[in-house]
Amino acid sequence: MIPYPTVQDASVALGRNLTWFETVWFDYSATKSNFHVYCHTILVLFLVFSLAPLPFVFVELTGWFDRFKIQPKVKYSLSDMFRCYKDVMKLFLLVVGTLQFVTYPSIQMVGIRSGLPLPSLMEIVAQLVVYFLIEDYSNYWIHRWLHCKWGFEKIHRVHHEYTSPIGYASPYAHWAEVLLLGIPTFLGPAIAPGHIITFWLWITLRQMEAIETHSGYDFPWALTKLVPFYGGAEYHDYHHYVGGQSQSNFASVFTYCDYIYGTGKGYRVHKKLLQQIKEEDEQKGGTKDD
Repeated sequence: MIPYPTVQDASVALGRNLTWFETVWFDYSATKSNFHVYCHTILVLFLVFSLAPLPFVFVELTGWFDRFKIQPKVKYSLSDMFRCYKDVMKLFLLVVGTLQFVTYPSIQMVGIRSGLPLPSLMEIVAQLVVYFLIEDYSNYWIHRWLHCKWGFEKIHRVHHEYTSPIGYASPYAHWAEVLLLGIPTFLGPAIAPGHIITFWLWITLRQMEAIETHSGYDFPWALTKLVPFYGGAEYHDYHHYVGGQSQSNFASVFTYCDYIYGTGKGYRVHKKLLQQIKEEDEQKGGTKDD
């Protein structure tokens, strides 16, 4: 709850006029408790899980972009994707929703705030970069552990039921995996706490990134291709294609951990062989034309 009764009082306390965004935030959250504001996290996640994969549903059903599909022989119907969504929502309500209520004391403890002033754009960007780097490194090791014999058979195999992933399958996993991978997601905000708006933006971007890498499509115009060391859909799709035997491409977002620790060699060899086959086919085609 914001400890100022009016916008004018808030302006006096800050020593300046409130920005437009701060005024909107004040009008919305001033009378709400910190717990009430934090509970909006559930709504944010619900909207992301429900809406962000929808463009990929359209792409899959129309077939207009099949030339960009990574595993073109695998097709999903609307009922297939809706079944996945229902399974994800069950997990969301039982695990993620419950977890949001339980973790509120930790949000208070680490110092994630919901009052004024709102963070500047530079502060938000800097914290998001830190969050992505921390999550990526810690997620790499947990994901790698999940591919040991016990971890895969008892937990991670559920996520790998989709050998050709789709957007809605991004959070599709065993409940224990959801809890485990929630640790890297929260670790960054715990180390460098910011505003609750930054926290919401962080989990939104992280989940949208995960949905994109599980989309099953490698679009050449994707803006994420401009991000250095970004893995992307093709990179992670290979991990699902290989399945439980995969000891490659454990990266969450970036590829540097796979490169440093030698777990990206299989993918690079695979990609090199595919390129050689493609070049040989093109040479044969050119010879026939002559």
